[in-house]
Amino acid sequence: MRNRFFNAIVLLAVYAISTRASAHIGVDDVAHASFLSGFLHPVTGLDHLAAMVSVGLWSALSARRAGPELLWGPLGFAGLLLAGALLGLQGMALPAVEPMIAASLLVLGLLVVSRRRMPGVAAAGLVGAFAVFHGVAHGTELANIGHAWDMLAGMLVATVVLHATGLAAGWALRSVNVWVPRLTGAGVAVFGGALLLQLA
Repeated sequence: MRNRFFNAIVLLAVYAISTRASAHIGVDDVAHASFLSGFLHPVTGLDHLAAMVSVGLWSALSARRAGPELLWGPLGFAGLLLAGALLGLQGMALPAVEPMIAASLLVLGLLVVSRRRMPGVAAAGLVGAFAVFHGVAHGTELANIGHAWDMLAGMLVATVVLHATGLAAGWALRSVNVWVPRLTGAGVAVFGGALLLQLA
């Protein structure tokens, strides 16, 4: 089983290296913006999928108990993703958006591996800081098209669904299997590291 996960991690790294020099991959044709295309964007974009599921995984794996503590990371990410998207829609640019998206994968993957526990506000702030860059990337893409709000709403709903998926998987695995979440986190970290090397 460990060999399969190792092979998956290697394939993920190779995929990352072979894609174009952008951490923001799987970008849809925004000319046909709609709620559905917005919803599908985070699900089909490997960078967003990995980041958003990892936030949920880490939140579940590092929580002491069920309750509000589980929600700090997902709420921080979703809220500041929206804030970043609004900034992007207004034409605000941030430096190093692509490297920061790649760095978010590296950091989130390592957090999943380590199950690092943080106070709720700190967890929300950490993942939220990265989410701003994800959001700005989205908002910039949508700045000059019609139906941007429909697509943004779809992205936000998909973000919540992916966080919930990560939370459910992390909670189910936290006391059953140590290696699956660790290897998953390692795969995300390798993916982020490979993207950073590609962007360097």
